[in-house]
Amino acid sequence: MFDIYDEKMNRLGVAPRSEVHAKGLWHRTFQCWIVSLEGKEPNLLLQLRHPEKDLFPNLLDISCAGHLAAGETTEDGVRELEEELGLKVDFSDLIPCGMFAEEDQISDQLIDREFCHVFIYRCDQPLNRYVLQPDEVSGLFAVSVADLERLVHQETKEIMASGYKMGVECEVDQTSLLLTLDHLVPHPVAYFDLVFRTLMENGWSE
Repeated sequence: MFDIYDEKMNRLGVAPRSEVHAKGLWHRTFQCWIVSLEGKEPNLLLQLRHPEKDLFPNLLDISCAGHLAAGETTEDGVRELEEELGLKVDFSDLIPCGMFAEEDQISDQLIDREFCHVFIYRCDQPLNRYVLQPDEVSGLFAVSVADLERLVHQETKEIMASGYKMGVECEVDQTSLLLTLDHLVPHPVAYFDLVFRTLMENGWSE
């Protein structure tokens, strides 16, 4: 069950996930971008969404994200980092970007309206140290912050991403790919700018 809201974020009650997405009811999510300074320049981690996800399967997306269940606070969302990536993190270590209201109409029967609580967490561990939740995340890739910003603003058509995909037996396939906008979940440019602005304020972007 999710808490549901009107467009001004006034709470209206609760509803099951199926009804929330069928009727396009506003609900809350926790989203966390992981920035890594392991290499020569700051990188952001992108997760590869599982092929059986109802929303945007097989696309690259936010490092870690999930719905907040009814009664949960934003702070409770930190559990997603451990569930999806194996990271035990204190909420106080997250850097807030702010809240972003996002609407996606995938079909007449699938409308996603989210109040996204967006954060950044710095973690410099190698990609192979993450423990992925296999029924949610099918891979993990790193991209340069500067390159991703250029791609999102259509200053380039493709950038390099490096990481790995997980096979059906959870085997790891190290790979690189030329990433285009078609590989990404289509968040608005204003959403990405919220993240890039916070990265810049912390010295992780120009």
